[in-house]
Amino acid sequence: MSRAPRGPVLLGAAGLTLAGAVHALTFAPGPLPDWALAITQILALAVAARVTLYAPSARQAWLRGWLFSFATYALGLYWIFISLYRYGDLAAPLAVAAVLVLSAFLALFPATAGALARRYAPLAADSTPARVLSGTLAWGALWAGFEWIRAVLLTGFPWLNIGYAQVDGPIAGWAPLLGVHGMALVTAFAAAAIASLWRPAGDRNAARDSRRALAAGVALALAAAGWPLSRIDWSAPSGEPLNVRLVQGNIEQSQKFDPALLDQSLRRHLELTAMAPAPGVPPPQLVILPETVLPIFQDQLDPRAWEVWRQVAARRDAVIAMGVPIHDVVDGRDRYTNSVIGFDGKTPLEQLTGGSTAMRYDKRHLVPWGEYVPPGFHWFVDMLNIPLGDFDRGPARQTPFAVDGQHIAFNICYEDLFGPDLLPALQPGPQGEPGATILVNVSNLGWFGDTWALRQHLQIGRLRTIETARPMLTATNTGITAAIDAKGHVAAQLAPLQPGVLPVSVQGMTGLTPYARFGDKSALALIGLALIAAFGRRRARRG
Repeated sequence: MSRAPRGPVLLGAAGLTLAGAVHALTFAPGPLPDWALAITQILALAVAARVTLYAPSARQAWLRGWLFSFATYALGLYWIFISLYRYGDLAAPLAVAAVLVLSAFLALFPATAGALARRYAPLAADSTPARVLSGTLAWGALWAGFEWIRAVLLTGFPWLNIGYAQVDGPIAGWAPLLGVHGMALVTAFAAAAIASLWRPAGDRNAARDSRRALAAGVALALAAAGWPLSRIDWSAPSGEPLNVRLVQGNIEQSQKFDPALLDQSLRRHLELTAMAPAPGVPPPQLVILPETVLPIFQDQLDPRAWEVWRQVAARRDAVIAMGVPIHDVVDGRDRYTNSVIGFDGKTPLEQLTGGSTAMRYDKRHLVPWGEYVPPGFHWFVDMLNIPLGDFDRGPARQTPFAVDGQHIAFNICYEDLFGPDLLPALQPGPQGEPGATILVNVSNLGWFGDTWALRQHLQIGRLRTIETARPMLTATNTGITAAIDAKGHVAAQLAPLQPGVLPVSVQGMTGLTPYARFGDKSALALIGLALIAAFGRRRARRG
């Protein structure tokens, strides 16, 4: 029978909390530099693997895994407090409680993964090399599997998936094949393998060191394989580069929905849209403005104001794409959507006032409590001061905007957290229409101030570009407005909390990565195979 390892295996509550807090620092640069994020995250995650795989019981593994993860989410998502307290008018104690309750709920997923690994694939100091390999692989597969469950359950909230910390590391090379959940599998397995190398105090048994080395060697090989994979060109240039102007209006969130300041806000965005390009900068063919630039429904804006916008598009000879909440009537029913519309100088005025422009995208993945109210939670929403909070969903595939030979697929706010939701736009349409060559995210992160939320969101966008081999533009109200190339590199960006424009030339790309073709299916299949192999071996050993 395997013996529990000697010495202080499990950290105390303070140590686990600290390790979880360090883990929270790895999902975006600041205070840690970008080059340190990937390795720091794996080392912090190795603490969670160690204290769960070698715990004295599954119950203890669950408690320790939950505490580690609770610290990660409570610190990593602290910025939700700002939206609830400063802009949602929720009392500070209730706002703190809301963040802690959400963190406690999210921590259930990794805690359960660790407990199951301890229950069905426990490790000990004298475990054989094969057992160490199967145990660490099971831990990685369970963690990644529960990350996927967290991304889909109750509409999903995959923020701080461990794969996002690996954007600047070699494991990112797996993204075009397996997506973020496949990266989570490799990352968690690597962390568990490192955890298995730990030597109890006073143990100088070289044979045990060799047993632990097998899993670490396999994990290192998988991580290192990402380097050559990252050098593969999964897409090819399509058409001529598109000259784009990204607008960052920097409207303070407390002022954005103030009717008295509506004209001032629209005037700032109009001026940034209409301004002449700087010397040497080509005029924009497409101008992109953030989410809800118009903070009222399109039919509430004076038609004369729409006419001014159309005239600006005509003078600039450009397409203007802007975030607008839309009210229209479909089959006799009022319909409200969080949308992006595109128009030029020839777009009929009645299409602008009616929200029926040919280029239109309706947000599909709505934010619970912010854009729709889950059943039984109207009491909570009534406590908040969040406008425009009950929208209809858009269809799964919507036609990309066609602009000068490029095809632009929009997503709004946190929709870019959900990789599979972006994939239908890359595929040809039902009538053979081209798939998207450029991705665009329009957001209003003004709800969260100048916090980690902005940098974490940029990291998420970078990973979407690597998964799809498509460039992505981000146009935000307060930041971070940026251009990301098809390899996940930030080509240009504006400083947050400053008004301005970012002129960029974007090369559209065509071709489908394996992930774009199969979505999460490949990663889920590998997770399932890893669990079958690990647990099947355990049953065979018992038999």
